Amino acid sequence: MPQEEIRILCSPAEADTLRHALPAGDGQRFTLCHPQAGQPCDAQVAFVSRDITGESTKFQITPDTARYYDALRDAPALQWVHVHSAGADREIYQHLHARGVAITTSQGASDAVVAQTAIGGVLALARRLPLLAADQRARAWRPLLGARTPRDLAGQHAVVVGWGAIGQRIGALLRALGLTLTVVRHSATPVADARHTATYDALAGLLPQADWLVLACPLTSATRGLVDRRALAALPAHASVINVARGHVIDEPALIDALSAGRLGGAFLDVFQQEPLPPESPLWGLDNVIVTPHSAGFSDGNSARVRTLFLNNLQRWAGGEPLANRLLG
Repeated sequence: MPQEEIRILCSPAEADTLRHALPAGDGQRFTLCHPQAGQPCDAQVAFVSRDITGESTKFQITPDTARYYDALRDAPALQWVHVHSAGADREIYQHLHARGVAITTSQGASDAVVAQTAIGGVLALARRLPLLAADQRARAWRPLLGARTPRDLAGQHAVVVGWGAIGQRIGALLRALGLTLTVVRHSATPVADARHTATYDALAGLLPQADWLVLACPLTSATRGLVDRRALAALPAHASVINVARGHVIDEPALIDALSAGRLGGAFLDVFQQEPLPPESPLWGLDNVIVTPHSAGFSDGNSARVRTLFLNNLQRWAGGEPLANRLLG
């Protein structure tokens, strides 16, 4: 009996690794393919690895990435797409999902790295590293004395918004540094070791006691614009904001106003309402802000973790089992 051919759209770099790791399914033969100019894509499965999206964002798509996106749109037999990211809010994935294509994400692959990045932001702001970096560029020896003396982290309080795998890792690391926590999430069910647990709509009332506002939530209808001008005004002037969630969780113009006017201590921002962050954004030039280019989850181990998630799901797909991390709704 002839084997059924299952064609997988992927990058040439991933093909070099995948061809040695594909499952040996009964009655199935896997073939790896790439976009061909002027030809419709006949793949049933697609693996969108990081090297395909490259430096593209939701707002700016590079030509190389667009070539793959066009292939996905023009693939009539496409049944399932696995993406390297934890989220699937790019237009192409939403379009395919609406068409009935199964979309799975790599949720979990970069959780530890994102949490470490968030804590790196806390430590950098707490220890005045932007200030010291400016002194270094000026070749100025200015010890952290007097008004420049950092506050002890131990005993400070953080409000962590979002309590998924990333939020929980961030919470554990903050507690290890001696901070206390309030957790804000979709449910008010108490979180062990948290001082308070509340739902998103209660956020503003919890902020006057916060030294840190750490955003690690998904972008949903409940979290879009959650940190608005009112919430920012409720934070103490010494408080700092850490955002490794999504740019649209926070009112960016209001944040810029608060930081520029000295009504906030600082911010570590990895995500923005427009990406890349436009050169004219005031955030680039604020001394109390650290801007990073949506890279909180990047590390050299991610590609292997993402690939493993895809291969495990490919085994499920070939066996007719439910896919893990499948986009619902």
